[in-house]
Amino acid sequence: MLSVDRLTKKFGGFTAVNEVSFELQRGEILGLIGPNGSGKSTTFNVIAGLYAPTSGSVRLDGRDIGGLPPHEVCKLGLARTFQIPRPFRKLSILENASLAAYYGASEPVSRAQARRNAEEALELIGLPRDPSASVDGLGAAGLKKLEMARALATRPKVLLADESLGGLDESEMEQAAQMLKRIRDERGITIIWVEHIMGVLMKVIDRCLVLDHGELIAQGSPTDVAHDPRVIEVYLGTDAQAVQQQVLARDADEAGQGAQS
Repeated sequence: MLSVDRLTKKFGGFTAVNEVSFELQRGEILGLIGPNGSGKSTTFNVIAGLYAPTSGSVRLDGRDIGGLPPHEVCKLGLARTFQIPRPFRKLSILENASLAAYYGASEPVSRAQARRNAEEALELIGLPRDPSASVDGLGAAGLKKLEMARALATRPKVLLADESLGGLDESEMEQAAQMLKRIRDERGITIIWVEHIMGVLMKVIDRCLVLDHGELIAQGSPTDVAHDPRVIEVYLGTDAQAVQQQVLARDADEAGQGAQS
């Protein structure tokens, strides 16, 4: 569904992303991990149109989108969230989502249809659809949800979720992770998820990519990545055993569910 081929992004003499290649399969949740400064956010920013690639290509359903501005990328069906939510504070929750639905849709929509799309996104995420509900009443988890709802209101085919768990407590993180699974399962949206909270991430993703210093150093199933010596060296470190146990528990749960079905 999304194909990234030898993607490179340079800022002057600094190479932030160096010939990264991967494919996103329709209907999967793909994790993108790595230490700080590894190039994750830059990769997201190039895919979403904030930066033009220095070289290489990004294709969405076969169409080259590399270098297109963000609003055009969004209209082609690729939406993203940001690490730090920045809603329109003077607008209600519903108005924030409706604005995204109106300007981000692939085809022109009426204000009434934009509002309906926004209401559907808010219902899926679990935020109030009351026109009077204020953004000021939202805590960290609510603001993260609103960021997600605004992206979903554009009716994307592909969602780039950028650190959706930051600032949340353990219970909120679990809810956010299950919300991403529900978005994939109920709306058929394909997801790339950048995240540092490895224990939660590994419970949800189907496949994982690992960046370090702008280069792709590993990719594969959560089990393979969690046991990769280089990934352990540059990223997981002393957390490797805990992550491996969480992946093992996930595999056991999936095996049990498969046996029951």
